[in-house]
Amino acid sequence: MAIEHISDTARWVAVYRAMESARPDAIFRDPFARRLAGERGEEIVERMPRGRAMAWPMIVRTAVFDEVILDAIEHDGVDTIVNLAAGLDARPWRLRLPRELRWVDVDLPAILEYKTSSLSGESTNCRYEAVAADLRDAEARRALFERIGSEGERALVVTEGLLVYLTREQVGALATDLRAVPSFRRWLIDLASPRLLEIMRKWWGRQVEQGAAPFQFAPEEGTRFFEPFGWREVTFRSTMEDAQRLHREMRMMWLWRFLGRFSSAKRREDFRRFSGTVLLEATTPLRSGALND
Repeated sequence: MAIEHISDTARWVAVYRAMESARPDAIFRDPFARRLAGERGEEIVERMPRGRAMAWPMIVRTAVFDEVILDAIEHDGVDTIVNLAAGLDARPWRLRLPRELRWVDVDLPAILEYKTSSLSGESTNCRYEAVAADLRDAEARRALFERIGSEGERALVVTEGLLVYLTREQVGALATDLRAVPSFRRWLIDLASPRLLEIMRKWWGRQVEQGAAPFQFAPEEGTRFFEPFGWREVTFRSTMEDAQRLHREMRMMWLWRFLGRFSSAKRREDFRRFSGTVLLEATTPLRSGALND
């Protein structure tokens, strides 16, 4: 099997970061990606259908998340990054971060132990904390959020590559618990459209389901899904547009853009929101009954 456990998806994406880092014109550098991916990561990519051909959206996502995180630290006064389901992300080691910034990685014990032991000889560029936790445990999750939130004033929550593996109910519960913490002001996510979800299931559905990590979340209503839970869209960064800007488009994308000129405004916007990086902002308190909507 290509994917045996949800943690294998972290090795899968780490290979893509290593691939990009090896390019002379790399749009980011992750000197730890190859080490973290290991032979298992390479094996996963080789076994996944279109394993290497479809590296570009994950590479673009990594670069855009880097940009948004650094901008939030510089311009929004963020003093804490809460990285949920952190996987093998090495940003605390590879990004130029303020020494006083607090970065909290949260993930399952095995994957965090593997990452921290693999990087034990390396220094982070900020104050770093690794917290082993199962985010499916609601009581433990709320207690963790309350503790982290009480120790900072302005936090950015990051969930890169997580929500697509959750159900609508799980995402709603997570959104509710995050909104309950006053210092959790902004939330950075990646979001797939229903059409993209169909394609992902067609290409990789069998592999991820074997590893008990099925693709599930791609709300028809897009970012409006989060509004009843006290979150609103601040910015939507289209993966297609960022791929063009960063020169990491898939083959023949120019043709799709050309054909799009003859589509309706709605269809062009749907295409733009096929996949994206979204910055959410906490708004009004959660209204009663939101989880049941």
